[in-house]
Amino acid sequence: MGRVLSREEGGVGGTEFELTDTDFRFIQWFMHKHAGIYFSDRKRTMVYGRISRQLRRLGLRRFADYKLLIEQDSEERVGFINCLTTNKTQFFREYHHFEFLENVMLKEWSKQGVSNLNFWSAGCSTGEEPYSFVASLYSKGAFSTFEQIQIYATDLDTKVLSHATHGIYSDDAISSIPPKYLQPCFFKGKGSQLGNIKVAKGLQQSINFQQLNLLDEWNWQEPFDLISCRNVMIYFDKPTQEKLIKRFCQQLKPHGILLLGHSESIGSCSDLFKHLGKTIYIKQ
Repeated sequence: MGRVLSREEGGVGGTEFELTDTDFRFIQWFMHKHAGIYFSDRKRTMVYGRISRQLRRLGLRRFADYKLLIEQDSEERVGFINCLTTNKTQFFREYHHFEFLENVMLKEWSKQGVSNLNFWSAGCSTGEEPYSFVASLYSKGAFSTFEQIQIYATDLDTKVLSHATHGIYSDDAISSIPPKYLQPCFFKGKGSQLGNIKVAKGLQQSINFQQLNLLDEWNWQEPFDLISCRNVMIYFDKPTQEKLIKRFCQQLKPHGILLLGHSESIGSCSDLFKHLGKTIYIKQ
């Protein structure tokens, strides 16, 4: 048996739970294989803290016992991945991307005679990003200009997808929504929903939420005009990032748009895209 994780190694609450070196290497391997996420040794503190919550829930003392459940129970396996994935987001995050969509791309697509718009929000978390897209499109009259608008929103985490599907958020979220989108696209809750806001139902119908592991096979029927994968690839190693960029390129229409997070880039795949600035890329 390996040694118990000590406080110096990042244990929460001292040696409350046993997480050996072998256990941590298994977690590193499992998350990289099944989710594309690489946890360096520096992430051990974070991993221990999140795993501890799962062990408390199940009344276990050792990760080795939890590992047996993960290997035998598919639902517990999903829960394990969910507990280790980070889902930080907000409405209209990196607003310059929405300004580019409204002021540049909608005009360009209209000029080209595009009739249907097909977007993909890859790593949508609790839904703020895809709802921001539909609010942005609605505010510029895109639902009248184009015959059909479809946004696919995917995430690995089933819990955040459940939240996203309902489209209900604390009214604390209002601070991140520019005023011009609020009144036409969101409703303030009443009664039992007082203190919440909800996305307009008509806009919700334009979004198709699905659980998807980005490392798995993609079965999209049509190529996309725009793919947004923002602040997701920072958790992947370089080979996985490069593989995803190439797959995104294949999934885009000619001159389709790829949006990345502010600290991300296409790296060695610069021959596939032209950088328009502010992590906006157009397929070559």
